[in-house]
Amino acid sequence: MHDRLTQSMRASHLLAAFFVLAALGLAATGAATGDSFYLRLGTEALIFAGLALSVDLLLGYSGALSLGQALYFGVGAYVSALTLMKVPSFWLAMGAAFAASLVTAIIGGLIANRVRGVYFALITFGLAQVMAKVVYNTRELGASDGMIGIPVVEIGFGPVSVSAGSPAGFFLIVLAIIMGLYALTAYLVDTPFGRVLTALKANERRVPFLGYSVWRARMAAYVLAGVIAGLSGALYPMLRGFVSPELMFFATSGNAVISVVLGGVGTLIGAIYGAVLLVVLKSIIGSWTEHHLIVIGLLFMLCVMFLPKGLAGLVRPRIAALLERRKQGPRAGAAPADLGSVAVKPGSTS
Repeated sequence: MHDRLTQSMRASHLLAAFFVLAALGLAATGAATGDSFYLRLGTEALIFAGLALSVDLLLGYSGALSLGQALYFGVGAYVSALTLMKVPSFWLAMGAAFAASLVTAIIGGLIANRVRGVYFALITFGLAQVMAKVVYNTRELGASDGMIGIPVVEIGFGPVSVSAGSPAGFFLIVLAIIMGLYALTAYLVDTPFGRVLTALKANERRVPFLGYSVWRARMAAYVLAGVIAGLSGALYPMLRGFVSPELMFFATSGNAVISVVLGGVGTLIGAIYGAVLLVVLKSIIGSWTEHHLIVIGLLFMLCVMFLPKGLAGLVRPRIAALLERRKQGPRAGAAPADLGSVAVKPGSTS
């Protein structure tokens, strides 16, 4: 017998499989037609989906709202850019971004996890703003102009290599990395570690009575989220060929939070859908009017008012109920959608 969290994660996996199929369809269509615009847009959406995934891990499972997750996204992007300009190696850039975001997340976690609630959000916001201003005023990092001229790298897989300049090829690589990060995160939240995070969100004061350290669990979640954001950011300069301090500003973190709310807090796959939806909406509405942020803001408010559980909240419970009915067999076909309830007629015997 699986609990509700495991059943919900299985529903998320089905949504993830559908997402991958749709992405593969986009890649095939783009490669066949030679239209690279939507592939580039889709690649950017996937990169920011990784950032949204890191925010959802913190907000959706441990209840910690980070307003500065762009800090690690930017660190990954800058370290990747610097590495590529010295040694144009994809794997070396990803490794350097992993190490840099890991160290930065440990330092940031030691500072931010000293407080809770709104103070945690403000501390993370402040950390990102401080780092953004440091980068903004550092001439060696391009200052306010950022760094341009990031070389196009060949991504080697043994005897086979794919150019980052290939829209379809790089789209598939980014898709594999982001969905790999999703799979890792989904696996971890379905382990005892994930149950501890859920317990933290429910009632942090009771967790020590279960024999777990609150500080260690929060640090582990924070560092993991920072590394996910850093690895996602490392892909950005390979796509755009430049990095800028704006990647660390609050707008980047705010967009990630909006993506999570749109997709569904605490669903993981919802954060990915939400990020893709937000990037596509910004692109489409931005082509109509320069005041696209007003429209995005209105959509966000409507989503909060009428879809408090996000887009995934509409679909995932139904998929989970369907999986539960299939597991119980035909006799359970008339069971209600609520997974935790079983209809029993008065006076019936089992």
